[in-house]
Order: sequence, then structure tokens, then C-alpha cells
Amino acid sequence: MATIITNENFKELLTGSLPVVIDFNASWCGPCRMVAPIIEELAAEYEGRVVIGKCDVDEEGDVAAEFGIRNIPAVFFFKNGELVDKQIGAAPKSKYVEKIEALL
Repeated sequence: MATIITNENFKELLTGSLPVVIDFNASWCGPCRMVAPIIEELAAEYEGRVVIGKCDVDEEGDVAAEFGIRNIPAVFFFKNGELVDKQIGAAPKSKYVEKIEALL
């Protein structure tokens, strides 16, 4: 299951030893609902190797503002606490897998 990213746990997750993938989304966003099952699948497949989380931009505005999120879904990829890649808009699972594998 994907980790819920909050204003409170965000910085701690980025400073951990594992790469981090964050899906910035909102409950009212149709494309976000299309990406949601893919994110859950990836969270299960990469458990223990990558932290995969979801961040609701309406509920956790500080995190979204820090990265200037203007379009959702937006999936950001972090390694060693640094943003290294992103996917703006819905994409097929293979695209997310490709970007996650590049983190490992």
C-alpha cells in the first residue's frame, strides 16, 4: 500500500535511505483516479526497495506548494533527497516502472 505523504512526514521520508516516488493528486481529478491503481501496484511491487507515496494536494498544500505543483497527476521521483525526474499527467505503468528502475 502506498504511503500517505503529509506536510509532517514529507521531509523525514526524503532523508531516508530509499528512493522516494510521490504521486501528487486530488480526489476530484479524473486522471488521478486512473493513475491511483498503478501507484498501488507499484507500491506493492517495490516494497522495501522504494518508498511510493500519495500526496493529496488539497489536504497537504505545503508539500504541493514546495514543488510548485500546478498540474495533477504529477509523479515526482527522488534519490538521495533530490528530485531527479517527474511525470506530469497520466502515463502507462511501463513509464513509471522505467523511471523507478532508473532510481535503483
